[in-house]
Amino acid sequence: MTAPPLPREVGRAFGALPLPIGKRLLQVRALIFATAAAHEEVGRLTETLKWGEPAYLTDESGSGSTIRLGRVKDSAQAAILFNCQTTLIDSFRERFPDRFEYRQTRALLLPMAGRLPKRELSVCLSLALTYHLDRRGKKAKSAHL
Repeated sequence: MTAPPLPREVGRAFGALPLPIGKRLLQVRALIFATAAAHEEVGRLTETLKWGEPAYLTDESGSGSTIRLGRVKDSAQAAILFNCQTTLIDSFRERFPDRFEYRQTRALLLPMAGRLPKRELSVCLSLALTYHLDRRGKKAKSAHL
């Protein structure tokens, strides 16, 4: 599946970023939509702005945690930002300790040179897009024990 057309205000947010960061994050945007399409339970994504940054929400299904695209203040790298109250960054660090740079519990920083690490990123994006499904499943399992 290809990503839908960019909503005007989201396109403006991408355009306001330095060109290399904007281009990298547009690649991530396409991967978010492709990853969501591979998970039937995710449903249609809502693409909007949160804090002035492109954000992807699973409003239709409630299956996942919000994914934002932008940058962190002290970095010239593109960043994928996650809700810091989740365990997502810890999960990414466990799986890919040397593949990405991380900031606290909220950001995965992307390499700006070379090819986008799509395989690893799609794993991370899948975990975010199904975060609440995984947690509901764990709660249901523990209730039956």
